[in-house]
Amino acid sequence: MYELAYPWALSLLALPLLMPLLPAYKESRNSVRVPFFDKLVELSEQRPHSGAIILRRDRFQYFLVGFMWVCLVLAAAKPEWVGAPIEQQKSGRDLMIAVDLSGSMGTRDFVLPDGETVDRLQAVKQVLAELANQRAGDRLGLIVFGSASYLQAPFTSDHVVWSKLLAETEIGMAGQSTVFGDAIGLAIKLFKESTSDNRVLIILTDGNDTGSIVPPIDAAKVAAAYNIRIYTIAIGDAASVGEEALDIDTIERVTEITGGESFEALDQQALQRAYHTIAELEPDVYETISFRPRQSLHWLPLCVALIFYTLYHGYRTWHACRVLRSTRDSHAA
Repeated sequence: MYELAYPWALSLLALPLLMPLLPAYKESRNSVRVPFFDKLVELSEQRPHSGAIILRRDRFQYFLVGFMWVCLVLAAAKPEWVGAPIEQQKSGRDLMIAVDLSGSMGTRDFVLPDGETVDRLQAVKQVLAELANQRAGDRLGLIVFGSASYLQAPFTSDHVVWSKLLAETEIGMAGQSTVFGDAIGLAIKLFKESTSDNRVLIILTDGNDTGSIVPPIDAAKVAAAYNIRIYTIAIGDAASVGEEALDIDTIERVTEITGGESFEALDQQALQRAYHTIAELEPDVYETISFRPRQSLHWLPLCVALIFYTLYHGYRTWHACRVLRSTRDSHAA
C-alpha cells in the first residue's frame, strides 16, 4: 500500500488560486525617442505597438505549469510504499550465570547417568550446556569467581559462543577462594547496563564467602532494589567444613531477599532438578517488535516533472530553430 508521510503538504495545491490576486509582472526595457517617429514608421512599413505588452501562455504552457506544480507538491508530501508488517522476536530476559571456580570444584563426587564420575565443574558445565539450548528466548551472561569475580561472557543471544566460553573455564583460573558477595556485586553492575526488566542471576557455589568486599547479604539487598532475582545452587556436601563448608543460612537469606529460591545439589540428578525448577519459575519471555518497511517514492513525481519540462522546452527550441532557418532561406531566395 501507499501512504503520504506529510499529507498536510497537499494543502499547497490551492496556492495557485491566489495568483490572480497578484499584480502582473512588469519588466522595463530601454527605448529610443525620435522626433520623426511617424516618418520612421512609414518608411519601415511597421505598425506601432503599445509600450506595455502582457505575454500570453499557450494552452500547453498552462497545463505544464499546473502539472509541474502538482508534481512538486506531491513530492513534498513524500509518498511512501509501505510493505507488509514484519514481526521480530527478541530476548525478553537477561539471565546471568555465576560459576564458582574455586579449587574445591575439582572434587570428583558427581556421578553421571552412565556411571562415570566427574568433578563438580564438569557436571555444572553439562547441565549449563543443556540450559543454554533450552533458553532460546533469554540473553545469557557468564561470571566466574574464586578469589575475585570476572566477566567471562557479557549478555548475548548467541548461545553457541556463550557455551564455548563456558567450556573454556578451568578450576582455579579465578583463584582458590570464594567471593560470593563480589560475584553478586559484579552481576548488579552488568544488570544496571541492561535494558531488560526481567533480570535473573543463578549462582553455583560449593563454599562459603571468604573475603568479599561486599558481604552477600548487603549485595542481595542492592540486587533486590534493581529487581534482580537470585537463585542459588549449593553444590557438594552440606556437612563439609572449612572454606569448602556451605553457608546454607547465607545462601537462603540471599535468595529470600531477592525473591528467588535456593537449592542443594549433591549429585548430577539433583543439579538437573534444580535447573528444571528454575525453568518452571522463570519461563521463556519474548518481546515482539513489529514494523513495516517503508520506501520513499518522492523522486517519482520529480522525475515526471523534469521529463515534461525537458521535452516541452526541447520542442520549443527545436521549433524556434526551424522557423529561424526557414526565415533565413526565404530571405536568401
